[in-house]
Amino acid sequence: MIKLIKSAFVNEEETRKELADFVLKTPLFSMSSECKKFEEAFEKKQGRKHAVFVNSGSSANLILVQAFLNLGRLKKGDIVGVSAVTWATNIMPLIQLGLVPLLIDCEIDTLNVSSKTLRAALEEEPNMRGLFLTNVLGFSDDIELIASICAERNILFFEDNCESLGSSVGGKLLGNFGIASTFSFFVGHHLSTIEGGMVCTDDVDLYHALVGARAHGWDRNHTKEKQDTLRNEHGVTPFFAMYTFYDLAYNVRPTEINGFLGNRQLVHWDTIVSKRSENFKFIHDAMKANEDIIPLRFSHMDIISNFAVPVILKTKELVERYKELFEKNDVEIRPIIAGNMMHQPFFNKHVLKRGHQPNADFVHNHGFYFGNNPELTSEEINLLASLLKRDK
Repeated sequence: MIKLIKSAFVNEEETRKELADFVLKTPLFSMSSECKKFEEAFEKKQGRKHAVFVNSGSSANLILVQAFLNLGRLKKGDIVGVSAVTWATNIMPLIQLGLVPLLIDCEIDTLNVSSKTLRAALEEEPNMRGLFLTNVLGFSDDIELIASICAERNILFFEDNCESLGSSVGGKLLGNFGIASTFSFFVGHHLSTIEGGMVCTDDVDLYHALVGARAHGWDRNHTKEKQDTLRNEHGVTPFFAMYTFYDLAYNVRPTEINGFLGNRQLVHWDTIVSKRSENFKFIHDAMKANEDIIPLRFSHMDIISNFAVPVILKTKELVERYKELFEKNDVEIRPIIAGNMMHQPFFNKHVLKRGHQPNADFVHNHGFYFGNNPELTSEEINLLASLLKRDK
């Protein structure tokens, strides 16, 4: 069977042996030097000034929203636009923290929010204060123009890049267009630390707010300079400093095991990205002449690095036919993320304003995806390509 997740790690056998040795030799496993080393290496590879490592991509979203609130850049009751095609934990923190999510429709041929759908949402809700954009399945639309619109209208723009590590537009990696971006290192994503996530930013004040929000709101993980600033501002003596909490926060720290794995997997970044990109191009070449399938638009992109390949069919009947074909050939398939989030029970329970997202509905009802990972064999890639050709 061609599974979405083929193995726990890239270079799995060696990684497991190294992990076993690390566990046997390491005295303590709470967040320390391995995690810090991973943060520094990741921020350098992504091309951002700061990175904050946490225990999941979902936690990355949570502390990013909390940090914006702590800094006063968002306020309870503010409306934040979100991609209609996304993951639940991009929207849940907004609801949980008193913000109002507004679903923004996608383009069918990129699966992503575009400047056109953003402008339509702004006509509906001109008081939008933030935009949490998901870079869906390695793709983007005109993200440079989206960033420009947000800057012009003073909209706080941030990205979920959990599915698109290594994808780039105009020589710039996705995840580097907004003030901050989140990443996931769940086992099914590009880099696996079993569970894990990261927030990246160039904004030093936001970085400090993220560090605080990650662990209790205390100052233990701050630089000495930042510690002195906080203690002087609040009149905290050294005796009480270890148990002083400066703002709202959580405990979403990763472990040294996660950090160790991140450091071992990060060296494979280039291989992972190039292999996923090559796989996608080969498979897309096979499917682009198939008139059953709606063509994807990505000529504006330099690199497409996705963890799964989407297929959007023109009719519901075709969807069922191709789903049956893939399942018959032992290929694991899934919906396009979670489809249009408007149809999720939690959303209908907690959000009154649902709007209308016809393109996201089309994707919801006419699509599925299958796995793209760097360990696919030539035989498996050829099989996937053959299933997407016109003649059946």
